[in-house]
Amino acid sequence: MKLSTLLEAFRLRTLPLALASTLMGSFLALSDGLFRTAVLILSALTTVLLQILSNLANDYGDSQHGVDNEHRLGPLRTVQQGSISKKNMQLLIATFALLALISGSFLIFIGLRNALQILVFYLAGSLAIWAAIKYTIGDKPYGYTGLGDVFVFLFFGLTGVLGTYYLHAQQLPAGLLLPAAAMGCLSTGVLNLNNMRDRENDANSGKNTLVVRIGPKRAISYHILLIGLAFLFSSLYGLWYIHSWRAFLFLLTTPLFVAHLRRVVTHNHPGELDKELKKLAIFTFVFSVIFGFGILLT
Repeated sequence: MKLSTLLEAFRLRTLPLALASTLMGSFLALSDGLFRTAVLILSALTTVLLQILSNLANDYGDSQHGVDNEHRLGPLRTVQQGSISKKNMQLLIATFALLALISGSFLIFIGLRNALQILVFYLAGSLAIWAAIKYTIGDKPYGYTGLGDVFVFLFFGLTGVLGTYYLHAQQLPAGLLLPAAAMGCLSTGVLNLNNMRDRENDANSGKNTLVVRIGPKRAISYHILLIGLAFLFSSLYGLWYIHSWRAFLFLLTTPLFVAHLRRVVTHNHPGELDKELKKLAIFTFVFSVIFGFGILLT
């Protein structure tokens, strides 16, 4: 396999989104004076490996179920176009699952000392690997029953932020649920946008995502709600726990998200949403970084 083909399968444009929650948790730990460089590096590495694993599994799974066909509006995937065989994709999936497990193991043993904590994080890590694979692979993938949004919110939001913070700090203030939920909403928004783009083909192929279940108009309203809740949760965190105007520097990203929502609301063809996918992933990353710097400045 050529390097260019592998990079195409890795779908690098999704990686900023994957890193956003890890950075958010690390910024929050740093603001509390509990930051550890090794935890940041290994958390970021594990997150990237899990995201690539998920992308590879989606490439294989959607091809396996016939969803990747000539009617799909997104970029052609590697199994679909034959640049990676199904057998080689299975090997890649197994390889990245193992790499994620190894990286996660180093992270857990560096970040934790208590046996019970290690067991809990191992279970959570194993569930993350399972979730990355089972989204589209298998007889009953949960992504085909409308549960993808729930898993993205849990893993890219709550687990990503809270788990990273805990590995840094060995503690977990309840207030961190707010920024964690904000990241979960933005990450779920990316999935929702992807499903809005592919709604018609998904419906015809038996992939019953949440968008397929609720329809395009409600999906737009749901998308607006997700973005709005992310800003609401972040604002509440600043009001209740930070008490400084610097905690609201993330509001500088408001024009980016408003312009994004305007394009989503006024789009004429689902294919137009593909460009917004990449933008929203980058905007979420920028949101995380500016929010983090604002907290540090307080």
